[in-house]
Amino acid sequence: MSVTHSAHIPARPAAESSILGAVVPPSPPARSCSPLQARHPGSLWPTCSSCPRMEGSKKLESSLLTQPWASVCLSECPFIAKVCFRDTGYILLISDLSSVWYESADAEAVGQRSKELNKRLTVQVSSFLHHLCKLMGPLLAGQPDATTSFSCRRTANGLSLHVKSELSGLPFYWDFHCCPAPVEMVSRHLVRPLIQMSLALQSQVQNLASLLLQKDAEIEDYRESGATLSRDRLRTEPFQEETFQQCFMVKSLPQICGAGEGQAFTSTLQQLYMAVTQQEARQAQKRQHSEDAEDPAPPAETTGHPHPPPSSQEDETASSSEGITPTSSPAQKPRLPAAKTKPKKAKGLFS
Repeated sequence: MSVTHSAHIPARPAAESSILGAVVPPSPPARSCSPLQARHPGSLWPTCSSCPRMEGSKKLESSLLTQPWASVCLSECPFIAKVCFRDTGYILLISDLSSVWYESADAEAVGQRSKELNKRLTVQVSSFLHHLCKLMGPLLAGQPDATTSFSCRRTANGLSLHVKSELSGLPFYWDFHCCPAPVEMVSRHLVRPLIQMSLALQSQVQNLASLLLQKDAEIEDYRESGATLSRDRLRTEPFQEETFQQCFMVKSLPQICGAGEGQAFTSTLQQLYMAVTQQEARQAQKRQHSEDAEDPAPPAETTGHPHPPPSSQEDETASSSEGITPTSSPAQKPRLPAAKTKPKKAKGLFS
């Protein structure tokens, strides 16, 4: 007779979850929403914009933006991926550089799926997410754990990522069900940052070329002053930017393009990506604050008839002084237009 073991794991304290050095503080638990609310296809977050769980999804994706892409190998296929975990759920973004998939799941969906895949485990959702974060960390850092296996399978609707490991001596399973990412998400997390990184690297190359030209001018000044090299092997030719660019296109570029897609994001590019996306996040916050500040409060509506401005009364007084006799009851009779007064002839002394 088989005996079913149940592992009870206490909820972890409110600590910080870290993936590749990017720290994401824990968030308070989200309130439940109506089960009748619609959900985005492939997403486990409700689409109600006023729902706290939807707000948590937006905050989670904003935290994912500053996470660097990491090169991973799944089922002998190269991928790039990034993930962000919180106590309220997680969001995963993965690409094979031909397609991009993602999955976002809240705490309720994670708890339900964990019961289906791990019936022998009784674990708090926060502890479950923390353990899943610890399993994904070594994979994204390029140091996968030997006790954890990852495999992926392409489906008609997206990509399925299967995780197999152990938790408290019992088998642990998890499946990421990823659907195609929307264009806006791909642009925000991949296209725009890569363009900004290219512009940053181009500016860096121009600065280095300018520095080399200054160094050549400095060396030439030393030579004209009679200075000589103690070791002739250190002699270099003056830097020619156009010649350097042609040599790079002919020799270096084919080697870089032929290296394959396994090392799409090195550690240096990861740091540059994080710097670029952090700037993007700051600018987005500034734009949001400026829009909130420029949005004026709606003016108060008046229910009664507006009172006539004081200038109209002065006009009436001025018109009456020019020859118009004011009526005794202006509310009963309409106001007549002011008649023009004829200019009086000047009288002489003997007229």
